Parts: sequence; C-alpha cells; structure tokens
Amino acid sequence: MLSPSFTPNPDAAFPGPLQAQSPPPPPAVMLLLASLLLHCLPLAVADYDICKSWVTTDEGPSWEFYACQPKATSMKDYVTVKVEPTGITCGDPPERFCTHENPYLCSDECDASNPDLAHPPRLMFDKEDEGLATYWQSVTWSRYPSPLEANITLSWNKSIELTDDIVVTFEYGRPTIMMLEKSLDNGRTWHPYQYYAEDCMEAFNMPPRRVRDLSSTSANRVVCTEEYSRWAGSKKEKHVRFEVRDRFAIFAGPDLRNLDNLYTRLESAKGLKEFFTATDLRMKLLRPALGGTYVQRENLYKYFYAISNIEVTGRCKCNLHANLCSYKEGGLQCECEHNTTGQDCGKCKKNFRTRSWRAGSYLPLPNGSPNACAAAGSAFGTTTTVAAPIVAAPAKISKLFQLKPKSPQVVPIEVFKDCECYGHSNRCSYIDFLNVVTCVSCKHNTRGQHCQHCRLGYYRNGSAELDDENVCIECNCNQIGSINDRCNETGHCECREGAAGPKCDDCLPSHYWRQGCFPNVCDDESLLCQNGGTCYQNQRCLCPSGYQGVLCDQPLCQGEEGQACDPAPHAGPHLAVLLGSGLLLWLAGCLGY
Repeated sequence: MLSPSFTPNPDAAFPGPLQAQSPPPPPAVMLLLASLLLHCLPLAVADYDICKSWVTTDEGPSWEFYACQPKATSMKDYVTVKVEPTGITCGDPPERFCTHENPYLCSDECDASNPDLAHPPRLMFDKEDEGLATYWQSVTWSRYPSPLEANITLSWNKSIELTDDIVVTFEYGRPTIMMLEKSLDNGRTWHPYQYYAEDCMEAFNMPPRRVRDLSSTSANRVVCTEEYSRWAGSKKEKHVRFEVRDRFAIFAGPDLRNLDNLYTRLESAKGLKEFFTATDLRMKLLRPALGGTYVQRENLYKYFYAISNIEVTGRCKCNLHANLCSYKEGGLQCECEHNTTGQDCGKCKKNFRTRSWRAGSYLPLPNGSPNACAAAGSAFGTTTTVAAPIVAAPAKISKLFQLKPKSPQVVPIEVFKDCECYGHSNRCSYIDFLNVVTCVSCKHNTRGQHCQHCRLGYYRNGSAELDDENVCIECNCNQIGSINDRCNETGHCECREGAAGPKCDDCLPSHYWRQGCFPNVCDDESLLCQNGGTCYQNQRCLCPSGYQGVLCDQPLCQGEEGQACDPAPHAGPHLAVLLGSGLLLWLAGCLGY
C-alpha cells in the first residue's frame, strides 16, 4: 500500500500501450538497459504515446498506426466549478466562525467584500504559496436543525479518464457524510460513484467496505467507506480519496507493474473502462465535521465545510486515437489521428468511412489495435502487430523466481495451478533460494505462504474453516480509543488509558467520553458534588446558588456575589470572631448595658 507521503507520477497509473522500438542493442547493453528499466519502470511505462510512424517496406513507404493516448496530467487546470445552492459560500453577509480546537474563540471572520477575508470557490484550485492554505468555505450551521448541504460540481465539457486517486483536502475537519457522483453526459444524468460516512448503515443503509478489499469481479462496484469520515482531529486527517490506484492494483498488483493484465481487463471486463470515465464530478456534502461528538446547539459557528484543494489526475478520452489534447476556445479537444475526428475522436473523417468507426484497443499487447478509419481502396486502418523488444530481467532479480520464457518477448513468472492456498489464491510461485512454493496475491484478507494467516488489522474467525471466504474478520478498532488498528486472536484491540471494550469504543466506569476517555470529575459514588450540587455527565458539578468549586465545596461570600470567602467556614479566625462577639454581648448584659 502506498504511504501517505507518496507522490505518484501521474503518467504511471494508467499508461498507454508500448510503442515500436529500434532493433535490440548488444547483450551487454541490454542487461544495463534492463536494470535501468526495472528501476525506473513506474516513470517510464507511460511514455508510449506514438500514434503512427512512417515506415518503408517491400511494398513501398506507408504509415504504420499504433493505439495511442495523451499523457496524464492535472485536470484541475481545465475545470469549471459550480457551488450550490446559491448563498452557500460564506461572506455575504459577513459571518464569524469558530474552530473545533477552540470552539468558543470565534474571532475568525468570512467577508466576501474583503479579499483578505473572502473564501470563494476558486480557492479550491489555486496554488498556495509559502504553505499558507487558502480555501473555499461554506456558511456555518446557524440554521440547525435544517440540513447544511452543499453541491460542488466539476465540469470539463469533455470525456476524461481518471488515472490516479481523486484527493479532496478539507480544512477544519472532514464531512461526516458525503457522496461522490459522476456524469457521462455533461451533467444531464448522474450516477453514484462512492459513499462516505462515519456510519454507512445509518447514513446510506449500506455495509462499510474498503476499496482495497474488492475482487477482480467487483472492481467497479460502488461502495460506502468509513475510512475518511471518522473524526481524528482536524489538523491530522484532511484528505478524502476516491481510490483509483487501489482498483487498478486489483489487476496490476500493488506497485502497478503487471500492466498487461490491467490492459487486458480494461478491454475485456464489461463496463470497467467506462467506470473510470466521466465528463463531470459532483461532491454532495451532506453533514459537516462534528468534532467527534454530537451537535452542540449552543455553538453552531464551528460547523461548516472548508476545502483547500481538489486533485483530479487524468487524461482526455480520445478512444486511443490521439496522443495530444489541446485547450482551445475554452475547452479540451483531442488532436485526432487515424483519420478520425470529433472532440473525443469518436467518428471517422469524411471520405474515410469505408467501415464503421471503432475505438482503438489495448489488445493485442504490446502495441494494441489502432482500428484506424480507412478510405476506399487504401491500406490505412490495417492493424499493426510490430512487436517492441522486451529486455530480459537481470540475473540478480531472476534468482528470486523460477522463470520459464513463453516467447522471445515475454519473461513471466511460472505459475503453478495446484497451489495449497486454502482457496484464497490460485497462483503461487517458486522462490529458488528458499526452495519453497509460496502463494501469490492472497485474497479474503489472508496472508502467508499458504494464505493461512490473517492480514494485519484482521483476526481469525473461530467459527469458520480455513478455506472459508470469511475466515478473517476486520478488527474495527476505534480510532480514538485504541493505540492502533490491530487486535489479538480474539478480536480485542489494545486500548488507550481509560478506554475499554473489545473495540476500545467505550470508557472505564471511572471515565467519561469526550473525543477520548478522561477521568471523571464527579460521580454518584466517591466523587460526590457537595452542598446540593448535581453531577453533569461526570464532567462537572452544577453548583447551587452560594457555592462554587470543582465539587461545589467553596462558599461564595454574602454581599459580594461571585467572590469566594478567603477561609473555610470552620477555620479559626471566623470562630474567634464569633466567640469574641458572644463574649462582648454577655459582658454587656452583666453590666446592664
């Protein structure tokens, strides 16, 4: 899995087919090139962007066509954004707001008429200098309990293909409920893309599911995830993702090196290629960050949405008929090859309509099929099958696996069909220097040589056999109450101080919950509120008139409301004054005064 600090090369996730190369160099040079190729593979695989080349054969010179596509880039540079409903952006009229870190220090202000205090939608896509976050911000939830909802629509007026994760950066907390939608027809109809909630069953009546746990038959499934909605501190967790890379990894492996399999699945799996295609994206923000607690109606100025950045990496969809996409007259346009035309190269040019238009194809590998449009009597459109030479892996790497070349161009890992993997994998490989056969790509959250162990963050289901798909159960440790997301063999998580329960989602009897477990200030047993005070949710004593202090054990002085008496009622000075006054009265009576 990629680390949070990993910055992916936008060209690496959804690269184009290989292009034809010149004849292979001598063996010594090939070995050096192999080392460089394997070291730089994630950066190099996407540079195959040639649509055609002029070649000379026995029949004379002619064009040779290849399937091709534009390089991936940041699509936010070409997007138009629309925020709804009208008036959802803060600042008109000016409004103050608070933060969850200092919920009662509401000194910040949003004012659309002041450039230094305004938060317009364009700040979701600007370049932030010197680390200073600029962001769009909504109005606060001052009209609670009416819903605070906002729609943010991104439009390209052109089909694009996603090649990497969509990453939305929220300031001051991520929404507790939101959904992502997409359109394939410029916003006329919309389809759900992914649901996000701190409780998927409550919000959308869907069980929570992680994208990285999907299988090859469900890679284009719309899921609800709780991974980006639970409160973990506004300054710590800011990102919400639509995981494109994890879906690619189902076919290409976690490092996206098995691109042949990805290309094959994109062409053969029904609806898979279209799943990563869109003309518009829409975020529906349905409930803001609550700070890990319930809505506090006495301070609604701390509930709002704020987005500082939206990253969308992709490419123009040109149906494998163009390697360039230009921004012309306010819109994106494919520079079509293969005698095609149209915004997406979606039809044949006039006089090149001998047969019906077809999109290019990644297959057969490694060059694909251009499916070029042809004029009557011409040879244009003939599928080329010129193979690019693939360099053999160096000896240092080949020691790890038993290799069995199938052809001069392909050097795959040998796959054994009869693997002892308890049904969690049908692929295994031989590791030469260990002299063992180990399972590859264990499914159902298993791991190990025979897929006999559970992945970290999962534990063994005692009521299931080892070959059951549900043999490993997710720990589901509470993010705030537990030290990490792992658990023991019985499913019990390791709790922080004061937390309790198998999932660390409860507090010890001597503690109360407030974005974590804290020791009780008062209770009904040992930490009693005095002088008639009442204990409020174990957090503080509500004192009657005339008393103050943590346990209502300090009286207030008469006549000076709010000021505590210096000594306690039973202290010496007060008793001496009392006795002195009584003695004077007794003497006065005796003397006849």
